[in-house]
Parts: sequence; structure tokens; C-alpha cells
Amino acid sequence: MTVAIALIAGAGWGTGLTLGLSMTALQASIGALNDVADAATDALGRPSKPIPAGVVTPRSALALALIAAFVGLGFASLRGPTIAALGVVILVIGYAYDLGFKATRWSWLPFAVGIPLLPVFAWFGAADGLPAAFAILIPAAISAGAALALGNSLVDLDGDATAGIVTPTQAWGAARVRAASTTVLALVALVAVGTAVLGALSPLAIATVTLLGVVVVGAGRWEVAPARTVRERAWQVQAAGVGGLAAAWLGGLAAAGSLR
Repeated sequence: MTVAIALIAGAGWGTGLTLGLSMTALQASIGALNDVADAATDALGRPSKPIPAGVVTPRSALALALIAAFVGLGFASLRGPTIAALGVVILVIGYAYDLGFKATRWSWLPFAVGIPLLPVFAWFGAADGLPAAFAILIPAAISAGAALALGNSLVDLDGDATAGIVTPTQAWGAARVRAASTTVLALVALVAVGTAVLGALSPLAIATVTLLGVVVVGAGRWEVAPARTVRERAWQVQAAGVGGLAAAWLGGLAAAGSLR
């Protein structure tokens, strides 16, 4: 998504790839630390993961997290101090989720704060500014981030229950969490489609935004499937769909000349 949004913002491939590599490394750092933090609970519910399975040691995972952070911030610094600082903020939010918020009913908060920073990172890194359309995109991304976090808590509901972790699903129940997540994502999709139509985007752009919105909302059907792997795939489809929805919406606006 980062590369796509950077290109839509007018960046060349060099800048787009620089930002994309930066974001990939930053997310790898957050993910590696997450595996270290979850090692004990994964040993109970997901013993096949690298650390519980003995494939990777916690020390190696921490080293990977540190190296990836330096790589990500290094690439970010190539786009200037503002993007480097934004990279630091993204890491802090991700680490806060890994080490504190994830195992609480507030696990949605870092997602709600962090997800909007992803398109900002890509666009600002490419264009040194943000178009007026971000006044719609950012609130939508905040809502989508919170909804994705709720959906993510459904993925590990069995393991979290075994480990005694109080996530939104454990606190409020799977049915309520799924309903909240699906409703919010449906509203985000409706806003995307509605503004695409009102903005006189091309039929192709409207169709793409609509299709991605249907995919994002439709995947919620499997958020409470009995099998964990099905729930995880459904969440991954939703997360990728939200990113694609943002890119398609921005791309349609750019093609219509509404971002300048």
C-alpha cells in the first residue's frame, strides 16, 4: 500500500520503493517484538510459531526487531527529518501495542491511532504535504483501524481465553465484537463509495472501490468461524482490503484531478 500511495502522490519509483522498504522494515520490527512478547501465550495456543517451536530464539527475534527498526528509520531519513520522526512515532505505537495494549480491552486504541499514519507516511513522504481529501481519509482510517483491531481480537479468542488475557472479545463477547467490527467497516466502505460517486470518479474507480468495500465487509462473515486459521485468513483479507480501498479511493481522486 505504501508504494502505491506514494506513486499516486506523484513520486517516482525510487521514492516509492524507499518509502515501501522503510514501512516494511518498521512493520517487521513491530512484528518481531510482538512474537517475543507473545512467546508464552503462543506456547499454549500456537506452538508452531517460530519461538515456541524453537526455530528462533527470543534473543534473535529481539535482534531482528532492532535491526529492522534501524533499517526502517534509515530509509525513512532519506525522505527527510519529518518522515524519520513519523517512523519513530509508528514504532512507538507498534511497540506499545506489543508490550502493553494487546493483552487488554484497549487493544483497539493503537490500531486506531496507528493505521491513519500509514497513508500519511506514504503521501507526505512523496509530496511533502497532504491534500484536502485526507480530511475524509484520516477519520475513516481511524475507524477502520479500531474495527480491524476488534477483528484481530477474534482471531486468538481461544488462545486468549486459555491464557486468561482480557481482550475486547473476552470482555464484550465475540458476537458483539464481530457486530461492531463489521458495522464500522461497512460505514467506512459506504463513505468511500459515496464520496467516490459524489466526486464524479470514473466508473472503473467506483467499481473498484465498491468491490473492495464488499470484500472487506464480506470477510467479516468468517471472523467467528470455529477454525482459527479461517478467522486469521478472514482478518488478513480485511486488513489487505482496507489498504487496497484507501489506495483505490486516492487513485480515483487523483485520476479525476481532485487531489491537487
